[in-house]
Amino acid sequence: MGARKGIGELLVRENLIDIEQLERARQEQKQTGGRLTSALVQLGFVKDRELADFLGKQYNLPTVDLNNFEIDPEAVKLVSAQVCKRHCVMPVQKSGRSLVVAFADPSNAFIKDDLSLLTRCKIEVVVASEGAILAAIEKYFGMSGQARLDNIVSQIEESEESIDANAKPAATFVDQDGTAEEGPIISFVNALLAEAIKLKASDIHLESYEKRFRVRFRIDGSLAEVHQPPQGSAGAIISRLKIISKMDIAERRKPQDGRIKVKLKSGQEIDFRVNCLPTLFGEKIVLRILDKSNLQVDIQKLGMEARQLEIFKSALALPQGMILITGPTGSGKTTTVYSAIAALNTVDVNISTAEDPVEFNFDGINQVHVHPEIGFGFPEALRAFLRQDPEIIMVGEIRDLDTAGIAYKAAATGHLVVSTLHTNDTASTVNRLISMGVADYLVAESTSLIVAQRLVRRICRNCVTDVRIPNEALLEIGVLESELPEYASLKKGEGCDKCGGSGLKGRMAIFEVLEFTSGVKEAIFQKKSTLEIKKQAIVEGKMISLRRSAILALKDGLTSIEEVLAGTVEDDL
Repeated sequence: MGARKGIGELLVRENLIDIEQLERARQEQKQTGGRLTSALVQLGFVKDRELADFLGKQYNLPTVDLNNFEIDPEAVKLVSAQVCKRHCVMPVQKSGRSLVVAFADPSNAFIKDDLSLLTRCKIEVVVASEGAILAAIEKYFGMSGQARLDNIVSQIEESEESIDANAKPAATFVDQDGTAEEGPIISFVNALLAEAIKLKASDIHLESYEKRFRVRFRIDGSLAEVHQPPQGSAGAIISRLKIISKMDIAERRKPQDGRIKVKLKSGQEIDFRVNCLPTLFGEKIVLRILDKSNLQVDIQKLGMEARQLEIFKSALALPQGMILITGPTGSGKTTTVYSAIAALNTVDVNISTAEDPVEFNFDGINQVHVHPEIGFGFPEALRAFLRQDPEIIMVGEIRDLDTAGIAYKAAATGHLVVSTLHTNDTASTVNRLISMGVADYLVAESTSLIVAQRLVRRICRNCVTDVRIPNEALLEIGVLESELPEYASLKKGEGCDKCGGSGLKGRMAIFEVLEFTSGVKEAIFQKKSTLEIKKQAIVEGKMISLRRSAILALKDGLTSIEEVLAGTVEDDL
């Protein structure tokens, strides 16, 4: 009978996925060590709820929506949280000697037998979506991050704990369940860091105002308030963070920088880059979370279009020249730069980087943290590099003419230089460099490539659905009239627990890649405007603009029309 086949084969047989998608899901499963069903949903090949309905029909079992089902507390007591998490099951109802258990994967009969022995009950299997089961496990077995913080804050209010300025920094922290080590203040800080890691936040903001103290997380590029601890606890919480980041706790009049290394019980290590700033009503602290496990440095997975990636790789293969990665703060430039350097990191080349600060360390690359306050900035680091016999140089950022001049001279004299610049697009970077004081002939002849990028939010794969957008709206954002049939059916997120009701979860990069062809170089020599340089690149068929890249992502069902508008400006061509 078909029910004896694996879930993957059943889905292929019913044409819900193809063989290639099944193989990709199996590879993802091997890498993550998770379940095949998780991989299929995560990759967007099937929806969580659709998969549950399919499995219920295949195995002739009833399906339940745990989001709208009242779970029996007596049933929950019969199975431990560890067993539920390991097998993705949830006990939902007990009647006499029968126990109804929701399964995400009903194909494994051994789990049913184990549960029967464990509970001494007859197990009645129903099917539920994996997301709903995990949410139920979190709700019934574990305190949520917000509830945990609420609980600790109530202890802070009761204890009014202050902090000893001579206390030793904590070297080892807690696991992601936020288990506390000591009193309320230390527990709150530990739980806050653990929760930020769990939610994949990129930054934590702790801010003091006249009548309140608040904590915000930046998730997928947007700040959201997660808690308001008692205002009286602000000093103690800030002091605790200053101690563990090795700042001067007595100095409250000037900014300070520090770093925290958090070691989870799983063995994973995560760095926090910390900055403290005096404000009108107290100190503000911002922590940047540097989780190397989340750093994607595979150049193939940056998200570039095939033609863009081909041009990028060709520029990296050159023995010399300047490659510039541009965009505003928080646009993913660091990831692109590190991906380029990682691709070039072989035993036969000498790579040196000047960074402020060094965010992630890589074996085989000589990384230097510059200190402008002691006279060792980017220009001084570059001069030193040129006496170190390098083939490849990475400069964290071109901030002034001195840095730009040395970097371009290095690019013109046999070195491959990779750097970043804060500009809006590729063409405007040219005029920015020239206005900075770099000679136009150096910009034209020594620049190999300029990449501009932005980050836009992805549609949540758990609640994605089809949507039709009026042709007028599509034409307005830049879709060509001849292309309208290709945009007849697009995607949007309906909103679910996994995306917080926004319909969007995670981010992706969009790119604009300007290759320095003979036509582009001629336009620079003729001192043409930014718009004319951009037109020249597009006419030659070499460049896809940022807006165009976003529109292509919209067509592929990866992002929404709102994100296209928010993340890019209209091409004035």
